[in-house]
Amino acid sequence: MNFRTAKIDDVEPLHALIESAYRGDSAKRGWTHEADLLGGQRTDPESLAAILANPDQRILLAEADGRLQGCVQLSRVDATTAYLGLLTVDPELQAGGLGKRLLNHGEAYVREQWQSQIMEMTVIKQREELIAYYERRGYVRTGEYRPFPHGDSRFGLPKSDLLEFAVLRKEI
Repeated sequence: MNFRTAKIDDVEPLHALIESAYRGDSAKRGWTHEADLLGGQRTDPESLAAILANPDQRILLAEADGRLQGCVQLSRVDATTAYLGLLTVDPELQAGGLGKRLLNHGEAYVREQWQSQIMEMTVIKQREELIAYYERRGYVRTGEYRPFPHGDSRFGLPKSDLLEFAVLRKEI
């Protein structure tokens, strides 16, 4: 497995990977999808390009045999905290340990490159199985909830008005 930082040329395949893992029928082949909670898109190429252009954000890619297999987005929040998002594994490869490797690689990256001491993430609170996955890896629920961007189709089309994000943190 090769890990590297995404470049602007990676936006198209990166977008295809993320959509395949989070939305629609292809996502349902894996266990981490949001397809039952949200329709529409998960992200768009413009948003991914904006992430790559931001010096306080990175998307790390996991590749094997020249094939994109996963990614993770990292954002510098402040001097001590980083945010992890878009943890994505090709649905055909889920439950094989790549998500755990990407999570570990992302934590090491922000600790070494940004001297971050805390990793934060948000997970849709209805995704209990995914929250439990992160808890097994040392993340804890903070008790804080953040609103889901209802009405902004760039983030998907909610199938429920009750969606909101649970905040999880881990000392790294």
